[in-house]
Amino acid sequence: MTALQTIILLTLLAGLAIPLGAVIANQASFKSILFANELQHFIVAFGGGALLSAVALVLVPEGSHHLSLLASALCFSLGALVFMGLDILQAKLKTSASQLLAMLADFIPESLALGATFSINPQMAILLAVLIALQNIPEGFNAFVELKKSSPYSSCKIIVIFLLFSLLGPLSGVTGYLWLVDSPELLSVIMLFASGGILYTVFQDIAPQVPLKNHYFPPMGAVCGFLLGMLGYMMTM
Repeated sequence: MTALQTIILLTLLAGLAIPLGAVIANQASFKSILFANELQHFIVAFGGGALLSAVALVLVPEGSHHLSLLASALCFSLGALVFMGLDILQAKLKTSASQLLAMLADFIPESLALGATFSINPQMAILLAVLIALQNIPEGFNAFVELKKSSPYSSCKIIVIFLLFSLLGPLSGVTGYLWLVDSPELLSVIMLFASGGILYTVFQDIAPQVPLKNHYFPPMGAVCGFLLGMLGYMMTM
């Protein structure tokens, strides 16, 4: 299998985690509302943990290699500010797809980074693909629940939409591999920009959803998500 084929496969599998999360949300039937709430909070936390591990173990370490301290700080801060701006815009437009837009806003730059990283460090690119998939499952789950509650779309139509969005992964991955591999500085900018945006998203949208009164299991999802990323990172060392 060629490098380009491998990148397409990795990003496609990572992208398909989005509709997979939607299918899980659609098929899940819980015996009690209590258990449903607790499991959903755990899934949200797991996605947050996976996102944090992608930032701490892959995106920031790799992205800071080719930029100065000041440039790294500016790119990271700009990412957070842009994601905050998107959050404000979504609130003003009162869109029913805020979770979906937030998911795509980090999925696309991560896929770009994956494609460009593959030619430099294939093992790191595979780890990034795993982390993207791990975060896309709970994000797809949450985006499906949000759209189902606030839009007239049927479950089948939402899942088909998510399937189409998953194709943005291979498109971004191939773009990163063909055009960013010879531009390490630009790749670093994208990685740090995405890192700032992801960190903003975790603490603005994900972390506040985790606490559940009189239940202590959901926050362990964040621990599990980060732990999987940490173990994957250690295996590439």
